[in-house]
Amino acid sequence: METMSELRSLPSVDQFVNTPGAIELLNHYGRSLTIEAIRFTLEDVRSSHEQGKSIPDEGELLERCETALREWTKATLVGVINATGVILHTNLGRAPLSRSAIKAVKSVAAGYSTLEYDLDRGKRGSRLIHAEALLTRLTGAQAGLAVNNNASALLLILTCLAKRRAVVIARSQLVEIGGGFRVPDVMKQSGARLVEVGTTNRVHLSDYINAIEESNPAMILRAHRSNFRIIGFTSEPGLNELGELALKRGIPLVDDLGSGALLETERYGLGHEPMVVESLSMGADLVCFSGDKLIGGPQAGIIVGRSDLVKRLKKHPLARAIRADKLCLAGLSATLMHYIKDEAEQEIPVWRMIAAPLESLRERAERWAEILKGSKLLEGASTVGGGSLPEEILPTWLLGIQARSPNRLLDQLRAGQPAVIARLENEMVVFDPRTVMPEQDQAFIEQVRKIIC
Repeated sequence: METMSELRSLPSVDQFVNTPGAIELLNHYGRSLTIEAIRFTLEDVRSSHEQGKSIPDEGELLERCETALREWTKATLVGVINATGVILHTNLGRAPLSRSAIKAVKSVAAGYSTLEYDLDRGKRGSRLIHAEALLTRLTGAQAGLAVNNNASALLLILTCLAKRRAVVIARSQLVEIGGGFRVPDVMKQSGARLVEVGTTNRVHLSDYINAIEESNPAMILRAHRSNFRIIGFTSEPGLNELGELALKRGIPLVDDLGSGALLETERYGLGHEPMVVESLSMGADLVCFSGDKLIGGPQAGIIVGRSDLVKRLKKHPLARAIRADKLCLAGLSATLMHYIKDEAEQEIPVWRMIAAPLESLRERAERWAEILKGSKLLEGASTVGGGSLPEEILPTWLLGIQARSPNRLLDQLRAGQPAVIARLENEMVVFDPRTVMPEQDQAFIEQVRKIIC
């Protein structure tokens, strides 16, 4: 009887929604969501009371409703400070955009745009022109096309040019990269028939020749291995050899570069990453690559190459399903313009990080250490990440903090606003200035000092 009496003291939804506190929540979160939170809270209280817990007062009920509403409306996609030293951190969104790319995206997002409108003629235009002119100027290719990511680019190429036909590829290139993405699965989805040549570690030009004679393929495909290397007793024909063979046999050669590069990585003390211009000069008829890796732009899949082949891709029904939207095209165009103006190293964050002088990294880490008492200056290594340049490292300076519970410190850093993402090395939490934007230094120091002091 006492339980029933206490439950009667609970307000109804209609009663509670008209209290001053609930009205404030209505104004902030909207009527339907607030009423849902009130119902949820009252039902939870009834269930808890049956298990012996007391009935909360109106103030606590209101607090519970507000907690539920905050949790339900909390953004899950938010900015963070990347102090891991992994430049193209796939889990953290890969390439941060340049100031110009951000400005372009904001401008297009704020209102209407010329996405498919020709200002000169006052008539409908094409969204395909925005990136194509920049891509052809940069690479020397006859034509270009941007879609929503590189997996889509490869799928479009295979579906359009090789459906129900054979595609010759080296067994050593049948890779799986992040998220379970497998080249053989994409080929199967496209309807193309996979013809593997060679062995895991050795492939000869004669393997390709034999496969072409036996299968009459639609194309030869070379896929960049992305995030691993095969070393030791290995051999594989160069792209120029495959280009000559493809030309002689009259079949297209497609080069899936994965990351793609428009600058020479060797200039920065890194190994060689295949460049788009190189692939085209060595005989690739189509080259596809990502926009948000070494290009340093938004997520996109970029295809450049022969105009007749690109024209067929543009007209394929799948091209519409995977087309790039206005925000992607705005950010990508602004990013490509940095290369045209020879300012990529200064303006694109990815290349600024790669090119950062070791001494400047040390100076930043030292400034951090002066403020964050008890921290240590350490020599370390940064990585490019994002499936680019596997095993390649860049020397750096780290700030290290010895904590009683390193994992707890990492948890606390992630819970901050903004969250700071660090890494654990030799049981020490370390922060790499290479991937912390200079404009984030103050926020970074404040967050870390708040936790450790």
